[in-house]
Amino acid sequence: MPALRTARKHFVDATTSQLKNARAKRMANQENLVPCRQVEQPDRAVDLAVCGIYYPLANTLERQTYQTKAGKHLSNFAWSVYDFVRAIPVGKVTTYKVICDSLGQGSPRSVGTALRTNPFAPFVPCHRIIASNHFIGGFRGEWGMESKTKTEVNDKMSMLAKEGIGFTKEGFLIGGEKMIWKGP
Repeated sequence: MPALRTARKHFVDATTSQLKNARAKRMANQENLVPCRQVEQPDRAVDLAVCGIYYPLANTLERQTYQTKAGKHLSNFAWSVYDFVRAIPVGKVTTYKVICDSLGQGSPRSVGTALRTNPFAPFVPCHRIIASNHFIGGFRGEWGMESKTKTEVNDKMSMLAKEGIGFTKEGFLIGGEKMIWKGP
């Protein structure tokens, strides 16, 4: 039994060391980041997702140990949503339903929940997600034109306007289905 305890202790020590190294590496990378910048596109749209936000790629130990500023871990579903949303091109939007259908799991509401707590915005451009009926949808935890502050949706519309996407005064997408990105 003492040999088993020693082996467990070495395993725990090694795992703890790996976690500390991954956190230290992540923190070092975050300190060297540049602020977000707007990049002009040929059609005069601005890509708000081009910035120096640190984002762990692939399913690595860093993803498993990543914690938000609030100290919470992200679920595998949230990582899948963020990976999908990162692929949405400038000048296009998609819907909460398209995302869950493409991932083969979750619901539009669960996609919205993952995006509401998106710690990588605007690198993960959650402002490019709208409702299935082409309504502006939610942003930063508020929904629609009649939200509490009435500023969050206006911010979303402004961000999308910079990327070349327009909405009516009522909050519906101009251009309809041709503006919807269905996935890679």
